[in-house]
Amino acid sequence: MSIASLATADLPSPLRSLGAGDAAVAVTGPAADVAAAPLVLSSPHSGADYPADFLRQSRLDPISLRRSEDCFVDRLFETAPARGATMVRALFPRAYVDPNREPYELDPAMFRDALPAFANTRSLRVLGGLGTIARVVADGAEIYRDKLVFAEAEARITHCYRPYHQALAQAIARAEAAHGHAVLLDCHSMPSMGSPGERDAGRGRPDIVLGDRFGMSCAGIVIETAESLLRDLGYRVGRNDPYAGGYITHHYGRPRRGRHALQIELNRSLYMDEARLEPNDGFARVHGDLDRLIAALAGLPASQLKPAP
Repeated sequence: MSIASLATADLPSPLRSLGAGDAAVAVTGPAADVAAAPLVLSSPHSGADYPADFLRQSRLDPISLRRSEDCFVDRLFETAPARGATMVRALFPRAYVDPNREPYELDPAMFRDALPAFANTRSLRVLGGLGTIARVVADGAEIYRDKLVFAEAEARITHCYRPYHQALAQAIARAEAAHGHAVLLDCHSMPSMGSPGERDAGRGRPDIVLGDRFGMSCAGIVIETAESLLRDLGYRVGRNDPYAGGYITHHYGRPRRGRHALQIELNRSLYMDEARLEPNDGFARVHGDLDRLIAALAGLPASQLKPAP
C-alpha cells in the first residue's frame, strides 16, 4: 500500500476482544523496498483489543473505557515502515495494563491481597490512579466494580507488558547493531484541554508537545529537528509541558550511549472528534505531516547521534 493511500484505509473497529493466546504486540519492520533506518516508533497507548474478562470487571461502558486510549495514533504514524523505520504497537488497551509505567507501579487499595515488597506503591502516577494497572480512566472515573488480586496484575504484566518491552528493546537493539545508534519516537495523544488533577486542568493545550526529559533523553538535534519542522508546518509546539516524557522515554533514552528517545503528544482535536472518538477532517493532514516528521528523523546525521567517546 502506498503512503498516499494509507490515510484513507479502513480504520480499525472501535472495540475488539482480546482472547487467551492472542498476540499482545504488533511489530512492523522496514518495508522490503527501502533501506532500514535507525528509527523505531513506539505506540503504547493505541491498543483497542479489550479482554472479555476485563470488560466484565469494569463498571464503565466501552466509550468511557476508550477515553484513555490514544485513539488512532498507530494509524497516524503508520507510514514509518515505508520510511525504513520499525513500528512497535500495543494491541491491548492502556486501561488494562500500561506499558508506559514501571512494571509494578501498583495501588494497594485496588487489591484484596498484599502486594509484594518490590511494588512501587508511592509514585505520583499511582497516587493519581494511573499506575501500571490503572484505577481510573483519563477523566477520573473508577474502572473496577470490585478489588483485584495480585495474580491478575502479574498475569497482565507477564502476557502484555513484558512482551511489549521485549519487542521494543529488540527493535532498538537491531537499529543500534546496524547503525551504531538508534532514535526512538514514543507516540502519544493528549486531550485538547487539561484534565482534572493535572496542573493545566481546564486550559487549552498546544497542538503538539515534544518531551525529551528536559534534555536528558536525546541529543538536541532530535528535538530541534522535530520542533522546527512541525512549526514550519503551522503547528503550535511546546516542550516538556505538560508532558516531558514517561517511563519509555526515561528508560530507553541514553544519548551518551547513542540511544535517543523523544516523546510526542498530539492534541486530539487536530485529528479526531474527542466526544465521538472518530477521525475528523484534519486526520489526513496530520497523517501527511507526521510522515514528513518520520522522514526527517529517519534521516538525521549519524555523526551527531553516535555514542560519546
